Formats: sequence, C-alpha cells, structure tokens
Amino acid sequence: MYLEFESKDDKLIAYMVGELDHHSAEEVRNKIDDRLDRDSIVKLIMDFSGVTFMDSSGIGVVIGRYKKLNLKKGSICITKARDSVKRVFELSGMFKIIKLYDSIDEAVENI
Repeated sequence: MYLEFESKDDKLIAYMVGELDHHSAEEVRNKIDDRLDRDSIVKLIMDFSGVTFMDSSGIGVVIGRYKKLNLKKGSICITKARDSVKRVFELSGMFKIIKLYDSIDEAVENI
C-alpha cells in the first residue's frame, strides 16, 4: 500500500493506493497515527479512490482512527470509495458513524 499525505487548513488528507488488508493495515495505521500526532491534527480525511481491495483489517484501521480522534473531539470521514470498498463499509455499518463524501473539497468543507 502506498500512502501520501496533504494538509489542508487544519485537516490531514491521507491518499491511499493499493490493497488495505491484513498485510498493510499495521503500516497504514502507524503512518497515519504518526502524522496525526506529529502535526497535532484532529481532523482526518481518508481518500479511498486508489484502494482496490479492503477486508476487515481495513475496517479496523478506520475504526481505530475514529476512536483516537473522537477522544480528542476530532473527526474523520471517507472520500471516493469504489463500489467494492463501499460495500464493505455498508456491510459493517460504518456509515452510521463515519460520513462518506464524493470529493475531497466536499469533505474539507463539511468535516
């Protein structure tokens, strides 16, 4: 999995490319947490446009960031998930607590 970060206003945008599964989950978790902690950011936008596959480990990564940011009165959202990835989120019930946006700009405005 390839990760790239961008800061916009007081928000961290994490662009992910590849498969978010048990092989890559820990690395993704560590890199995002490191960046959130280092820059004292409490608003995270996870861009899923480049994620080709996700399993329950990916759900764990997102839920973990949600809990971490929730403790700091922060927030997290997801953008541009492909249909196959969106289905995993739907089945898990994640959209009850985490919003999905169609674009980065929409997420930046609303998070």
